[in-house]
Amino acid sequence: MREVLAGDKLDQYDLTELLARSGMASIFKAIDRRSGSMVALKVPHMQFESDVAFFERFRREEQIGQKLVHPNIVRVLSPETKSRIYLVMEYAEGKSLRAVMAERRKFSAEEAIGIAKQICGALVYLHGQGVVHRDLKPDNVLLGPDGQIKLLDFGIAMDEAARRLTWFGLSAPMGTPDYMAPEQVRGKRGDVRTDIYALGTMLYEMVTGELPFPEANAHAMMRAKVNQDPRPPHEVKADIDPKLEEIILRAIDRSPRERYASAKEMLADLDDPSKVEPRDRSGDRPRPLLERLRIPRGVVAPVVLTIVIGTLLALTWLMGNAAGRRRPTVPLPASAQAPGRGR
Repeated sequence: MREVLAGDKLDQYDLTELLARSGMASIFKAIDRRSGSMVALKVPHMQFESDVAFFERFRREEQIGQKLVHPNIVRVLSPETKSRIYLVMEYAEGKSLRAVMAERRKFSAEEAIGIAKQICGALVYLHGQGVVHRDLKPDNVLLGPDGQIKLLDFGIAMDEAARRLTWFGLSAPMGTPDYMAPEQVRGKRGDVRTDIYALGTMLYEMVTGELPFPEANAHAMMRAKVNQDPRPPHEVKADIDPKLEEIILRAIDRSPRERYASAKEMLADLDDPSKVEPRDRSGDRPRPLLERLRIPRGVVAPVVLTIVIGTLLALTWLMGNAAGRRRPTVPLPASAQAPGRGR
């Protein structure tokens, strides 16, 4: 068995074009000879076909996808027979939201809200089926030429109704750092509020052209998500509607308890932002001491190390002086005792 290429036949499908290739799988445009319809096939690379954990994860993605029927979610189909592992999906025209964002940088508030409403509607359905996506990001949102969106890639989705898989690496809560919720960074599995956080981050990015945490690398970003509140959108886009900013900030609140409790609740605000009451967040949580003092984080470690070394040296000096003062008392020999004593 070899790697599948465009032009090959795979069971009932004729692979006509390579659409995308990642580190784990290739996606092909194909024709179903039985129905004559166009489909997309996701075929894992050969090195993963014998990996038990990968096989189970791939099978779970297929099972979750086949039970989801919604206009904003790519449909996963069931072939009659399979000679190897692959996933068959409906073929949908369009570009990823990531590609569109790269071209346009920013969207108008109306366009961003329109896209967010479609994603949120898909989440209402998804969560109603007991499924949490856990890896929402612009790469997994397909934007069609008619403006309709479709969610893709349920590779690390969690199905609350299914048996929890426990193979190492299979049920990892990791998503993509830019869109991960703080609880995912801490290693928790996540729930519906995890998807709401990711959607809020995408809405932030569509409106401002930037992310809530502008740290230069993923590790710094994840530390900031756990320890700091997100940068308010008005600091990036001064003319943002305060009501839209409130929707975004509520969706990406550091504490899951302070976020929207459900996608349905968020969708209601997206449907009518005029009813949203902006909240005064200036006194929500005390800012970290370093932020209040404006001390650069890079200075903290050397200062702390200097203090520790200085303290150790001072203790050593004090102990040495104390030892010098406590000289032992040596008893005098009998010959040196005062005359007349003991006689």
